[in-house]
Amino acid sequence: MTRRIGLLGGTFDPVHNAHVALACVALDSLALDELRWVPAGQPWQKRRAVTDSMHRLAMLRLAIRGEPRFVLDRCEIDRSGPSYTLDTVRALRQREPAAQCYLIVGQDQFANLPTWHGWQELLALVTLAVAARPGAALPAAPELQGVSYQVLPLAAMDLAATTVRERRSRGQSIDALVPPEVARYIEHNALYLPDRAPSES
Repeated sequence: MTRRIGLLGGTFDPVHNAHVALACVALDSLALDELRWVPAGQPWQKRRAVTDSMHRLAMLRLAIRGEPRFVLDRCEIDRSGPSYTLDTVRALRQREPAAQCYLIVGQDQFANLPTWHGWQELLALVTLAVAARPGAALPAAPELQGVSYQVLPLAAMDLAATTVRERRSRGQSIDALVPPEVARYIEHNALYLPDRAPSES
């Protein structure tokens, strides 16, 4: 029987409730055997400083424990150089050539796909699964015309990691934005305080 593996990549700085909601929807909608969370090591499209991978990994472990189909994959953290999704998928294909791979992305990532390194080869190796808010039209860049994908029905959640960092830097509660264990970790390790809050998204 063909294994169905989902890949959910990102900086996860920090992981928040919308990430977890998307992962849960993907598990059920795509009937996945496994969903791999793949935190970026050196996100080449990020201009701001990223929180140390030790903290981002620790927060992810806390957020995903309890769901046996969630797996933390640190391949991009351990790999030197910029984190390219194409390299991650190639490595997965080498290890499990018979698996069916689903690349899970949000609407913004989908719109930005033509800027990704080797995006056309990437889409030949995976089935694309795009999170779509109810009633929202997915962008249709000329390069993406004809690209096939599955839609993941995701309830509207106006939440981004930038919001979490900004609220934390202003001394506001983030308890409703991240899993409880992650909120406690951020507090205990004094993350995202004003002296280290990023100035841009």
